[in-house]
Amino acid sequence: MDINKDQLAERFMRYVRVDTQSDPTGNQHPTSEKQKDLSKILLEELLAIGIAAETDEFGYVYATISSNSGKQNIPAICFCSHVDTAPDCSGTNVKPILHKNYNGNDIVLPDDNTQVLSAAVSPYLKNHIGADIITASGQTLLGADDKSGVAIIMQLATYLVENPDVIHGDIRIVFTPDEEVGKGTAKIDMKKVNAQFGYTLDGGEAGSLEDETFSADGATITVNGVIAHPGYAKDTLVNAMKIAGEILDALPKNEWSPETTEGMEGFVHPVSLNGIAEKTTIGFIVRDFRTEKLAEHHDRLKKIAEAVVAKHKGASMEYVASEQYRNMKDILVQYPQVAEYAAEAITRAGLKVKQESIRGGTDGSRLSYMGLPCPNIFTGMQNIHSKLEWVGVNDMVKAVETLVHLSRIWEEKV
Repeated sequence: MDINKDQLAERFMRYVRVDTQSDPTGNQHPTSEKQKDLSKILLEELLAIGIAAETDEFGYVYATISSNSGKQNIPAICFCSHVDTAPDCSGTNVKPILHKNYNGNDIVLPDDNTQVLSAAVSPYLKNHIGADIITASGQTLLGADDKSGVAIIMQLATYLVENPDVIHGDIRIVFTPDEEVGKGTAKIDMKKVNAQFGYTLDGGEAGSLEDETFSADGATITVNGVIAHPGYAKDTLVNAMKIAGEILDALPKNEWSPETTEGMEGFVHPVSLNGIAEKTTIGFIVRDFRTEKLAEHHDRLKKIAEAVVAKHKGASMEYVASEQYRNMKDILVQYPQVAEYAAEAITRAGLKVKQESIRGGTDGSRLSYMGLPCPNIFTGMQNIHSKLEWVGVNDMVKAVETLVHLSRIWEEKV
C-alpha cells in the first residue's frame, strides 16, 4: 500500500504549529476559541479534495466519504480524533523537527538543552532506528496527542479519494474539541455523526488496540472551618485549609494513588485545592476498571475525610460525587465484531496486535455510551503531554494502512 509518507509528515507538522490548547477553566464551548483555527483548516482541506464536510460553532468537524460499494446495509463507521492539546504543557509556538533516519543516539532538543530524548527513558525509540521521527524543539509539547490521529484520518481521506478501487461503505469523519479537558463530546451532534460503529485514533505504540478504559468519577470535598479575626482567634478559629491538608496527609502513602498503582488497579487522586481559612475545596478523580468499585472508593475517601474533620470542633464537610465516564468495555462486549475487525486490520497491515486497557479515557468512552461503540486505535504518539513528546512517521503510515484495511473489512463482511 503506497501511503505518501512525506505528505503525511508534512501534514502533521503543519497541524501541530496551530495552537489548539484547551482550557480546563473555560465554561464556553469550545473552552478556547483558538481550537477552531485548526477545525477551519481541516474543513477547507476536506472540501478541497471533494469530501462533503462542515463545522459548527462549537468547533466540531463532520465529514462523509460516501460508499462506493454496490452492497446494501453496510454499517457506516466513524473515525474520530481530537484537535485540542493538553493544558499540562505549553502548546504555543510549537516548532516541529523532523529527524530523518534516526540513528539511535540521544536527541538534545535545540531550544532547551536540558530536554534530552533518549532510548534509556523512551525504549520505544529503538524501534525507529533508521526511520524518521518528529519531536518539538524543547519549549513546548509536540501535539501528537492527538494531531497524529487527525493527520492519519486526513491522510486516509486523501488516499481513499485518490484510490477509488478501495471498496468501502459510508465512512464518517469527526474531529472534536476539548477532549483533553473531558468535554470532547459535550456538544457533539450524533445525528451528524450518523454512524453505527466508530474508532478513535488516539493510541500509542503501533499495533495497539484499546477496548477498555477506566470508569471515572469526580469527587469534591468541601471543608467548612470556623472563621475569626486572627488577632483574637485563640480557641475559636478552625482553619479549613489546615484541615484539608490533614485530609490529604491521611491518604494512603503506598497504595490507592496513581504513583503506586498499575495494570488493572484503580486509584483516588487529588487534582485541585482551592480556598481560604473559612472554606476549602479539594477536587479528586476516582478511577477503576470495574464500575461497581467506584462506590467503594467513594466510601473509603469520605470516611477518611470525616474522621479528620471530626477532630476539629465546629468544622463540617460536604462530599459530592459526580459521574465522568464509564468503561467502554461494558458496551463493546455487546458488539465483539468492532474490536475483532480492528484487530484483523492491524494484522493485515503487517503488525502484531497489542490489545490493551487504557488507564484513562478517550472520547470513545463517552461515545460508546451515546450509541457509537468505539474502541481506540494506535497513532504512534509517545511521551504525551510533555516537552519530550515524539511520534514515528512509520507508525502513522501503518495507522493509515490499518484504517484502509478496516474500511475494506466492514464492506467485505456484509
